[in-house]
Amino acid sequence: MSLSLRIIAESDAEALCELLQANKEHLQPWEPLREPAFFSERGQRELIRQSLRSHELGSQYPFVIVGENGELLGRLNLNSVIRGALQSCAISYWVRADRLRRGYASQAVHQAVRFAFDVLGLHRVQAETLPENLASQAVLKRAGFTLYGVTPQYLKINGTWRDHLMFHILSQ
Repeated sequence: MSLSLRIIAESDAEALCELLQANKEHLQPWEPLREPAFFSERGQRELIRQSLRSHELGSQYPFVIVGENGELLGRLNLNSVIRGALQSCAISYWVRADRLRRGYASQAVHQAVRFAFDVLGLHRVQAETLPENLASQAVLKRAGFTLYGVTPQYLKINGTWRDHLMFHILSQ
């Protein structure tokens, strides 16, 4: 099994639209409430454009996770890239429901962390999970992240402000 990360492109809008529609129920418990337009090709194209603008500014690295056969497996972002004394970013990711528990998320997170440290020269990558998201916590731990705290009412997920467990990994 091998996969790669590549920066998202506007040409991914149609495939992402189909992937998000097929995985709507799978992703809903872990994400903010989404307007119907989010699941349209037009909505994805606009989100991609916004992400690419942030990428041009160096504040985001929006990736798609691509399987060895070219199939889109999911998304991974390095968000909120901060330079200066902090040298940090936050990682977020998801893998399509029909490819879970095959190591794709772990491999993608590992590649993204190496990119953050080796290419971007960052010092810290952080991640947040809902307390019940044991699968994501296992992915992070396999990639070397450690739990360092809990943030009350951190993100509004599926319509409710939710506490999150905070993880991080430091460059060595």
